[in-house]
Amino acid sequence: MIAFEEKMRAGGAAAITHIGEFFMGTDPVHATLLRLTKKLKELNIDYAVAGALALGVHGHVRATVDVDILLTREGHCILREHCDDLGYVPPFAGSRNLRDIQTGVRIEFLLSGEFPGDGKPKPVPFPDPASASMELDGIHYLRLEKLIELKLASGMTNPNRLKDLADVQELIKAVRPPRDLSSQLNPFVRNKFLEFWDGIQAQPPEP
Repeated sequence: MIAFEEKMRAGGAAAITHIGEFFMGTDPVHATLLRLTKKLKELNIDYAVAGALALGVHGHVRATVDVDILLTREGHCILREHCDDLGYVPPFAGSRNLRDIQTGVRIEFLLSGEFPGDGKPKPVPFPDPASASMELDGIHYLRLEKLIELKLASGMTNPNRLKDLADVQELIKAVRPPRDLSSQLNPFVRNKFLEFWDGIQAQPPEP
């Protein structure tokens, strides 16, 4: 099985095709998402889609090569108990993540109670998916304020995750959330959101 992300790193026609299919929702990543969320529902596991797929639902669409899913530790254990029967394998020995055998797409898990960014304790932990999600077309995604909160906490504490800060900036540009959305964010990230929001509003409109 060839890892899907390796195919995309090779570039060329395959990568271009993936980008087009991604924006149409017909690519291997979306196929993996649909299959996985169906299995999670069958197993009665609470979850919330995170990462780029959640960004797209809220208005900022960018292509990705993996599926990010928020689970509780219990939910993750249940899924791992059934992964062989469901068509998933760890990408390497000891990994808590999985790979879809059919598509080669990597599934990365975020676990409630752990911390984004540098992984160190901070006021913003990964939440319980049941209380942090919204449902759209039968799939549960992180709510907008939770997605922003987690991405800010990640980018603010890990220099290797600066793209998470860029994601929030692009999301603000695309969605134009109200400034008082800041009141729903943890104080740890609130000022950074306001900094981005004010800065973007001050920019002249694009021609």
